[in-house]
Amino acid sequence: MSMILTSKAACLRPNRATMPRSAARKSLVVRMQGAHAAAPPASGEIKDKNAELAINAIRFLSIDGVNKANSGHPGLPMGCAPMSYVLFKEFMKADSADPKWAQRDRFVLSAGHGSMLHYSLLHLMGYDMGIEDLKQFRQWGSKTPGHPENFLTKGIEVTTGPLGQGIANAVGLALSEKHLAARFNKPGMDLVDNYTYVIMGDGCNMEGISSEAASLAGHWGLGKLIALYDDNRISIDGHTEISFTEDVCARYEAMGWHVQHVADGNHDLDGIKSAIEKAKSVTDKPSLIKVSTLIGYGSPNKADTHDVHGAPLGADETSATREALKWPYGEFEVPQEAYDEFNGSFGKRGKDAHAAWDKLAADYAAKYPEEWADFQSITTGELPANWTDSLPKFTSEDKGLATRLHSQTMLNALAPVIPGFVGGSADLAPSNMTLMKMFGDFQKDTPAERNIRFGVREHAMGAICNGIGLYAPGLVPYCATFFIFSDYMRNAMRMSALSEAGVIYVMTHDSIGLGEDGPTHQPIEHLASFRAMPNMLTIRPGDGNETAGAYAAAVENANAKNASGIKRPSTLVFSRQGMPNMNTTSIEGTKKGAYAVVEEANPDVIIVGTGSELEMAVKAGEQLKSEGKKVRVVSMPCMELFDEQTQSYKDSVITPGVPSVSVEAGSTFGWAKYVKKSIGIDTWGASAPAPILYEKFGITVDAVVAAAKAQM
Repeated sequence: MSMILTSKAACLRPNRATMPRSAARKSLVVRMQGAHAAAPPASGEIKDKNAELAINAIRFLSIDGVNKANSGHPGLPMGCAPMSYVLFKEFMKADSADPKWAQRDRFVLSAGHGSMLHYSLLHLMGYDMGIEDLKQFRQWGSKTPGHPENFLTKGIEVTTGPLGQGIANAVGLALSEKHLAARFNKPGMDLVDNYTYVIMGDGCNMEGISSEAASLAGHWGLGKLIALYDDNRISIDGHTEISFTEDVCARYEAMGWHVQHVADGNHDLDGIKSAIEKAKSVTDKPSLIKVSTLIGYGSPNKADTHDVHGAPLGADETSATREALKWPYGEFEVPQEAYDEFNGSFGKRGKDAHAAWDKLAADYAAKYPEEWADFQSITTGELPANWTDSLPKFTSEDKGLATRLHSQTMLNALAPVIPGFVGGSADLAPSNMTLMKMFGDFQKDTPAERNIRFGVREHAMGAICNGIGLYAPGLVPYCATFFIFSDYMRNAMRMSALSEAGVIYVMTHDSIGLGEDGPTHQPIEHLASFRAMPNMLTIRPGDGNETAGAYAAAVENANAKNASGIKRPSTLVFSRQGMPNMNTTSIEGTKKGAYAVVEEANPDVIIVGTGSELEMAVKAGEQLKSEGKKVRVVSMPCMELFDEQTQSYKDSVITPGVPSVSVEAGSTFGWAKYVKKSIGIDTWGASAPAPILYEKFGITVDAVVAAAKAQM
């Protein structure tokens, strides 16, 4: 008999505070000593023996993979095998022969430490994941890394591992589906129609990012987002009652989610199936299905303990588990009947759906050619021809502006040209200048619009944009905040770079130049820290032309239009204060990372500036030139792009052996690679008008001139 509960009370954890004190103390002692005591018996059974066979195949492939690696997390796959079986056998729509089929359902294992669950599923579903691949779990060069990595393994949608990132990515995936469905679906022709499914754990729900993302999912009414919450009540420290006793279901219900609870996730396959069916029937809310499971199910001595969370079972306990679950097969051995369970359901369903969609797509393309062209751009990543022609150019006759204002110009130039351009700000749109003026707001009832209001949720914002960027190759998401608040979403930005998600991060108020708000809002070390991040472009333009160049480089790299053929995100860093436009700056020069804006074939000194200090570098050069010195002034908006140029080009810009000075209102860390002396700030800022701050911290034309003269 299935037990699915939907009331708030049904989702509450047992509260030891209501027990007699002696009983509560005894309960806590018993639970915390669980590592040294036999796990409570798992009552109940799975009546469908073919289902049980397939479920145990998932369990033992995971157990064997972790054992062989002598590293990993077997407990989650053992407990989540039943819900995973039901999800993939009964619901998931995907084609293992074409893992990137545009209209597949998306599956995200937010609890990424349980990665052998996903790899075992991919193997059983017929993806490019052989037994030998499973045997190489966590080994050099394998496609089965310790945590799922979308750029390594076919069938993995997003890179997960840092807890909570996956559920936030899933919100981005579901947002993308809702948005594209609203833009492209026509009566009787649902070109876009897929679900996003998630398995998340207690750790995901403890991390604050999950609440940020879930709040937005509820607000947006993402009805095709269904999260299965593995309620196994274990974390690394032990049972979760030592630190996590809230009513998770009530939290999600308060955020506008449809909530259910399957009380026996170990055996109640019908209950899990019924809960997913009910979730799919609720179209105006995302769904959370709390599935109570036993971590390490089947292990006689380690189930329901933290010992099974993050360590191999070992030979003796594996043998005992095989006996307990009546699994007579050897290591990595799977009976054909287990494969058949999925081939006749998941396999056939995906192939049939793919074939039907191909026919629909052909009919759609014939009937709606303009919409189809935009859809193709989004799903293939092919940018429209001559898209860079939309970017304006500037001369010194044009009014000088803050680069955040130039950024707004570029966003509004690109938005009508690039169909997949979407994005928004963390409640700072009027300051970040990030609204696309020709579009409205993406909201629950207006999902076709392209401005996204994230609210004050930087961490979730970055992770949601990762999901958007990984939903389709031609979606180009951008998100914005003050540069200082990149600290709130740094992990999501790192995951962008790692997972090759082409997100454009629009960061304004870039230095002490923001002035009176003081050191809490003034970035110091931030430029250096993002320049140190692999596969991240950090671009700080010095005027309108360089801002256009920054966007050109960012969009190209978001679409893997670079020498490596790899998508990479960009951090675009813009000023609050104004600066003049120059006749010698250019989009082309910006895309090279550094170039001369004041040329001198045989310079006595080279002065390098970025952003708002480029003007200062030029003025210092003029002063030195008036004193008879030959000066080359270089703009270096992007160190990473400069490093990728030929050595001869780099030497032509910053000539070896020539005295050199850099000036930038940020940490001087990292500049020694390029110049001999750096003018910057390596301490906290202060609250005062910007000109006073520049003077007090010694970031002045005179300081640059003095540093240059000291070397000549």
